[in-house]
Amino acid sequence: MQVNTRFISKAFLFSLSIIVILSSTTYSQQNKNLNQIKSTTYLSEKFELGPGEVLAKGIEDIEFPSGHIGVKSFDVDLVDEQGNSVPLYETYIHHWFAIRYHLNKDKNMSHDIYDHSKPFGGPDYKRNDGTCNTWILPHYWGLGSESRGTSSKLPDPFAVELGNPTNITEGWEEKWLFSIMVIDTRGTEDRKSCSECRCDQFNLPENFYNETKDIHGKPLSHEYKGGIFCCQNYFQCKLKNGFQAPYRKLALRYTITWIDWDQHQIPVRFYVLDSTDRVIINGSEVIHDCQAEYTIPENNSIDLVHVQKASIPMKKGGYLIYGTAHMHTGVVNATLYGQDGRILCTSTPRYGTGNEAGNEKGYVVGMSVCYPKLGSIKINDGETVIMESRYKNEFLTGAMGHMYFYLADRLPHTT
Repeated sequence: MQVNTRFISKAFLFSLSIIVILSSTTYSQQNKNLNQIKSTTYLSEKFELGPGEVLAKGIEDIEFPSGHIGVKSFDVDLVDEQGNSVPLYETYIHHWFAIRYHLNKDKNMSHDIYDHSKPFGGPDYKRNDGTCNTWILPHYWGLGSESRGTSSKLPDPFAVELGNPTNITEGWEEKWLFSIMVIDTRGTEDRKSCSECRCDQFNLPENFYNETKDIHGKPLSHEYKGGIFCCQNYFQCKLKNGFQAPYRKLALRYTITWIDWDQHQIPVRFYVLDSTDRVIINGSEVIHDCQAEYTIPENNSIDLVHVQKASIPMKKGGYLIYGTAHMHTGVVNATLYGQDGRILCTSTPRYGTGNEAGNEKGYVVGMSVCYPKLGSIKINDGETVIMESRYKNEFLTGAMGHMYFYLADRLPHTT
């Protein structure tokens, strides 16, 4: 199957190729506890990286629990061939996103957008409930370097409802793919700048700026100093003179917990808000223009913190069940405010202090999670919220300020 590469490039801004996941590349182990919550651990297709290389790609048709279910958590780690967690100072996890799509099962249908000899049978991508424009940040789960230290668990009885047959067109099926970016920083001249996708640290192709399109499909500005466009698939970060190390095979190990759906579960909606969203209100129409990333310029300001924020109208609200943020090294915190200025959620980083995977010194290894007391925080329909990301006020490229949260329409009955 050929995935719509236009969607990949704009939706994830960096996934420039898709490789079909192989059924022989995964393993699983399944347990079932007394309260009927199930857990399965999978291993993705393996991918190979050498020193200084970037891998930015999609892995489609990943293994995923089947049936009408409610997902409680989705956790990801980057591992080597022996199953060991790979430390961030060797291979930096820029991000992984899990994307949902529907596909027609009829073999007479085409899954190639360029094949007009047959009716098109997908993929039909199903984005989250966030407010970004169609192609941007469509995922249901996704983090980066903070993956190992950030909880994704939803409290009972809330869950992400998936596989509901009434929401899937007859003859179609629900599938998932990973969009990932990892950077092998072994032996690089400047490990930190490589992980920030600083353009001057990469051996860019000839005519890179003239041939690369920005988020709006225009030639990339020569003022673009760094970010996802300088970290395309198999781009090479500059190495120290004479450094050599072998290629190695890595994979994503991911664990999903879920429960079979029944009347006792309460569905939640997943939102991603972006602090770079340039909202335009034209009468009753709200136009979103998420940039997904931004640069903190070099400056001589006495301000210690750089603030990026967006005011974002929420068409539909609900009770806040969970909240966290996806940010990069240098982050101070991220906060979601209500229209009246009340704090809905603040997510703060945990920086590593050691050498072991999950505690790498100087890296963001976790973001705090908001679990409000049930019913205590509610976003109203039509309310304008403020998404604010705060970083140290020093030169940084490819900064991201994404707030993730789940809303529910109702609360569990109490007696």
